[in-house]
Amino acid sequence: MAQFKFLSEEKVLRAHAFDVVKLHYELPDGRTRSYDLVDHLDAVTIVPINQEGEVLFVKQYRVGAQDYLLELPAGLLDEGEDPVETAMRELREETGMAANELVKLGGFYMTPGYSNEFMTVFLATDLYPAPLEMDDDEFLNLIKIPLKEAYEKARNGEILDGKSITSLFLAMATVISIE
Repeated sequence: MAQFKFLSEEKVLRAHAFDVVKLHYELPDGRTRSYDLVDHLDAVTIVPINQEGEVLFVKQYRVGAQDYLLELPAGLLDEGEDPVETAMRELREETGMAANELVKLGGFYMTPGYSNEFMTVFLATDLYPAPLEMDDDEFLNLIKIPLKEAYEKARNGEILDGKSITSLFLAMATVISIE
């Protein structure tokens, strides 16, 4: 397989959750090329299912969509934080619930064409109340949807958040039966 050779990088922008970095490479054919990379903090998404078989979603305004989206709870890793710790913290902040059972389902790159953000997905079950204060810029509404209906909403386009769709189907393919 042809090799890309990393040459150098320069930071173009520093922001809250990400930086923009210009990466310089030598291509396999010897030419050089620059790429813009969104150097993003890694994150987690949680598929929380309560004892009634409902998936806990949050509805929140997203500036990229300029609309409210139905999403699974998710959040960024704090520096030095393990994804399991992040998942437990975000679950409590966003849903007011904690989980006795947390299973790692896998992970994926969000948009590898221009970002290095890696998303780790967890299934959270055996939930119990344990709220934490939300971040000061979060205005979330908790919405509970029966598991089968959640998959139907993902399939018919009612859930438009990519990480939520991917995480639901990863959960379905890994451990959850919707029948």
